[in-house]
Amino acid sequence: MKLVRYGKAGAEKPGLIDKDGVLRDLSRVVKDIGAEALSPAGLRKIKQTKVERLRPVPGRPRLGVPVAGIGKVICIGLNYREHARETGNPIPEQPIVFLKPTSAINGPYDKVVNPRGATRLDWEVELGVVIGRRGRYIDESKALGHVAGYCVCNDVSERRYQMTGGGGQWTKGKACDTFAPIGPWLVTTDEVKNPQALHVWTDVNGKRMQDNSTGDMVFNVKQLIADVSKYMTLEPGDVIMTGTPQGVGSGMKPPRFLEPGDIVEVGIDGLGRQKTVIASGEKAGRA
Repeated sequence: MKLVRYGKAGAEKPGLIDKDGVLRDLSRVVKDIGAEALSPAGLRKIKQTKVERLRPVPGRPRLGVPVAGIGKVICIGLNYREHARETGNPIPEQPIVFLKPTSAINGPYDKVVNPRGATRLDWEVELGVVIGRRGRYIDESKALGHVAGYCVCNDVSERRYQMTGGGGQWTKGKACDTFAPIGPWLVTTDEVKNPQALHVWTDVNGKRMQDNSTGDMVFNVKQLIADVSKYMTLEPGDVIMTGTPQGVGSGMKPPRFLEPGDIVEVGIDGLGRQKTVIASGEKAGRA
């Protein structure tokens, strides 16, 4: 299933995309695409619904973040071999983990703000893993059983804040408002046979910048869930951004950074694509 949330920012309704690409309203089945709906019981309830009886949604409403009430966004750094090499860093011996605040969460088609004083805004397409079952100290062999689905994410980064202007603290370059576009939809695990065989890509102003497969990950989805759950409880609705492949702007020679007006499209085959415009100042849409 492809689960979505549609409507004006702050007033989204739950929906799904049927096999013909039609958006249908899920409001009579679940209140929202949150922790309850993403639980094993909640997903079973949605799957048992006769899709043809759901009301088609007219027009082309805005799509928001497909998960409501995200508790935390957990990010993994340098998790693609080729990306580690392009940055001049060694391949990590264990996952590098940092967090984005919920204030960074943004819709898949909403504008991304270039913050005041920012000069090195960068893109990072990432596979998002959405947790559906609570867990701590999760065994690697059981890790995928805690996943509700997958989605497209963009770990937008301001490299000056991350590397120098913020004192070398990654969070300062990763946590700005609108720096976590998520969506357009959540695809349930039954439609993703192998999360380590997905094509991921980024286009900037129509030019392909990133182009790789999740097979290049240093630590796979199972390993990441097992590792992260050693340090924090994973709750339904939490999102793990699993790292980005090579082709980021800061890795180019010379570097190429985003400017207001640039159009960034990121996508993963089978999971959809985002399209965001870079805005200056504080002109941005919200999740």
